[in-house]
Amino acid sequence: MKTIELEGLQVEAILHEGEKRLRIGFSETGYLPSILLKIKGCLWSKTLKSWHVPDNNFNRKKLSMAPIHDEFLDETHHQALEQMKLWMQSRRYSDQTVQTYCDALKVFFRHTQHKPIETIDEQDIVLFNNHYILKKGYSSSYQNQVVNAIKLYFGTLLHKTLRPEIIHRPKREKPLPNVLSKAEVKQILEAPTNLKHRAMLSLIYSCGLRRSELLSLKPKEVDSHRMLLIIRQAKGKKDRITPLSPKILELLRSYFSAYRLKVYLFEGQNPGQPYHERSLANALNLAVQKCGIKKPVTLHWLRHSYATHLLESGTDLRYIQELLGHSSSRTTEIYTHVSNHNLQQIKSPFDDL
Repeated sequence: MKTIELEGLQVEAILHEGEKRLRIGFSETGYLPSILLKIKGCLWSKTLKSWHVPDNNFNRKKLSMAPIHDEFLDETHHQALEQMKLWMQSRRYSDQTVQTYCDALKVFFRHTQHKPIETIDEQDIVLFNNHYILKKGYSSSYQNQVVNAIKLYFGTLLHKTLRPEIIHRPKREKPLPNVLSKAEVKQILEAPTNLKHRAMLSLIYSCGLRRSELLSLKPKEVDSHRMLLIIRQAKGKKDRITPLSPKILELLRSYFSAYRLKVYLFEGQNPGQPYHERSLANALNLAVQKCGIKKPVTLHWLRHSYATHLLESGTDLRYIQELLGHSSSRTTEIYTHVSNHNLQQIKSPFDDL
C-alpha cells in the first residue's frame, strides 16, 4: 500500500469493507482536516480511528497522490463519463454538480461493467439499487442522486427512454428543520468576542443566508442607502435581495472600520481570499459552547431560525420564500411545521381532565 505525507497528514490507500478508500491519518482524533471538507463521501471510521474517502482519481488529485487506473471501466465507459462531463459543463452546471453526477454514473458503470452500455435497461438499475444502494445502507437521497445521473445520461445523451415507474425511487425523507429560540440565537450571536466572528454569524441570521452565500459576499453588495443586501449567483445561479436591519448595518460599519478588505466582505488570513468555511463553523461551535447550549447547532440552524421567526412574527410565506431564495413554495412550507405561532393557541384536551 502506498502512503504519502501531505501537510502533516498521512494518506494511505486501503481496502475497507470491500471498497477502495483513502485513509487519512492525523494526530488529533475526531478533527476533520480542512482539505477533506469538499471531498464527497468523507466518513469517520471507529474501527480505523480515522477519516477515509473514496479512492478515485479526483480524490487522489486533491490529496496529491498518483492517479490510479480504474480496472473496472473500459475505454467506452471513460468516453461516456467524459461525454457526460462536457455536456453538463456546456449547460453551465456547477463544478460540484458535474463531479457528483459523474461520480454517481461511474459507480453505476462499475456494477454493470459486464454489459455494453447500450444494452443497459431498467432491470439493471433495480438490481443496482438492491445489491449496492440498499445492501450498503446508503441514504434515499443518494439513491435518487444516482438515478438522476443515470436518467440524465441515458435519456438526454443516449436518447434512450428509461421508464421512471420501473426505477425504484424512494420517497424523499422530510426531516423537520432545526430551530433555535430567539433567546438562544441572541446568546449565540453575543458570545463571540471577535468582531469578525460576531458580524458573520449575525449576518447569517439577520438575512437568512447560506454559508456559501455569506463567504462569497463582497463589500459593494451591502447597500446601506437602500438598506438591502444583494446576494449574487446563489443556489440555482439566482440573484436576490434581502433587507438589512439597522442593527446589523451598525455592526457591519464597526467591522468595516476595523478591517481592511480587498475583495470579499469576510476574508481569512490571506488578503483577497474568502474566509474558510471550516473556520466559520469553528467560530459558531465556540460561541455555542460558551453559551452552554447542548444542541448540535450548525450554521444552517441560524437560517432555519430566521425563516421560522419571520413566520411566527406574521410575515407572509411568499415573502419568506423570496428572502430565502427558494424556487418552490413547497420548500418554504416546511417551516409551518415548526412554527409555534398557531400551536400555542391550541388547548390540549389533557387540560380538561
